Amino acid sequence: MNTPDNAVEMRSISKGFNGVPVLKEVDFEVRRGEVHALAGGNGAGKSTLMKILQGVYHADAGEILIDGKPAAINSIQDAKSAGIGMVFQEFSLVPSLTVAQNIFLASEPLAGGFIDDREAVRRAKKIFDEMEVRVDPKAEVSRLGTAYWQLTEIAKALSQNAKVLIMDEPTASLARHETEALFELIDRLKARGISIIYISHRMDEVYRIADRITILRDGRRLLTEPLSTVTPEQIVEGIVGKKIEGQLAYREREHTVHDGVPLLEVRGLTSGPKVRDISFVLRPGEILGLAGLMGSGRTELARALFGIDRATSGEILIKGKKAIIGSPKQAIAAGLALIPEDRRAQGLVLEHSVRDNLLLPLLGNISRGPLLDIGEGKKLSSSLIEKLAVKVAHPNRPVRLLSGGNQQKVVIAKWLGTDPEVLILDEPTAGVDIGTKSEILDMIRDLASTGKAVIVISSEYPELLAVSDRVLVLKEGSIIHDLPRGDIADEESLQLAVQGV
Repeated sequence: MNTPDNAVEMRSISKGFNGVPVLKEVDFEVRRGEVHALAGGNGAGKSTLMKILQGVYHADAGEILIDGKPAAINSIQDAKSAGIGMVFQEFSLVPSLTVAQNIFLASEPLAGGFIDDREAVRRAKKIFDEMEVRVDPKAEVSRLGTAYWQLTEIAKALSQNAKVLIMDEPTASLARHETEALFELIDRLKARGISIIYISHRMDEVYRIADRITILRDGRRLLTEPLSTVTPEQIVEGIVGKKIEGQLAYREREHTVHDGVPLLEVRGLTSGPKVRDISFVLRPGEILGLAGLMGSGRTELARALFGIDRATSGEILIKGKKAIIGSPKQAIAAGLALIPEDRRAQGLVLEHSVRDNLLLPLLGNISRGPLLDIGEGKKLSSSLIEKLAVKVAHPNRPVRLLSGGNQQKVVIAKWLGTDPEVLILDEPTAGVDIGTKSEILDMIRDLASTGKAVIVISSEYPELLAVSDRVLVLKEGSIIHDLPRGDIADEESLQLAVQGV
């Protein structure tokens, strides 16, 4: 593995937490000017391996070589000095600062002992020019779209002379045209000799951008191969350890949708500029998909239904009776639950334990007067962990230590514990592996089969088509199509409907 072409070599890396091994003698290398995809199921060890390379964790055993020489990476600063940069899935920018200020945060250029903002702007502009992208260094980050946040993160890493960039699900929040622009930028960075470790669960992206792929499973390296020599089916089977047969395919489900009084009826709902005169019905056992471009109002509709955003007109009926929903508390009492788009910022208290997070919306169930029944809480949380197959060494571990997919399972499990009549899921499979995706889709199907109603918001059209009985297409806050699943021939047809063609 030790060749002059390798920018990074990780040899026999092992790491465990509380006696539980997470990485077991893993070898991993990245060549200069290579895009190397890193794949694996949730809990396979991808994040731990990359955090060791970043200096967040220290390996229990093994060594790291940079440009063929042993490197001691014991801190984030050591990693930066060695030329390792990270572009996070969850952005690490300060929204109230400008683009230039974010790029040089903690490394600001100085003049006479004071921060030189003009020099920061000049340097930022030079970096963007080299990236061949147009971003205003003086713009406040909070006023920019997601794609510009991503470019700022990349510029921040390049400002520290990064020779190796780790990109963790970089397209998770990007529209399709923004994703293609990012790929073109990656091609330019690659041509400059910069190496990129690309973490993604999206096979089409991996084949579009990567040269080689390494798959981890259960803390071990399963394979490292050129993309030209492996099929998508082999990659999926390698990630999950079994063949996925049909979980992501559409299954005829009309017989489970019940007639009679709708579980949810929305009449002329308006909330802010993104939800305009929305009306629809949702029947017991029905799965309703919401499709649309970014900014079409999908998330805003979910927020209005759940009482996060105030409705200015319209009404909501639950089981035929008008419901007053002016807050999430009232929404929960009415039988609604919302799985938010951003699990880390909106769905979890990261420093709290897995058990505490699971029990947050369920404290009333385990209250005994002014006290909580600890034993009942342990029993209830263990039941939810088992029901959603959450991989956790111990329920008392902080939820931040779980993989992204297992964090998502915790968010879903805690709301399923409220036994909602209507479950709203906003991008429920974002940033999770193919195996966990199929588990979540099966959970949605199973919930609907019990007579509950489900609303699924997703930018992943194959998944949306796999579970939906009906799809509403939103544009500029209004419904432009109400399509039975049987009328949607394929993903391309849904894409055309979303584009308004």
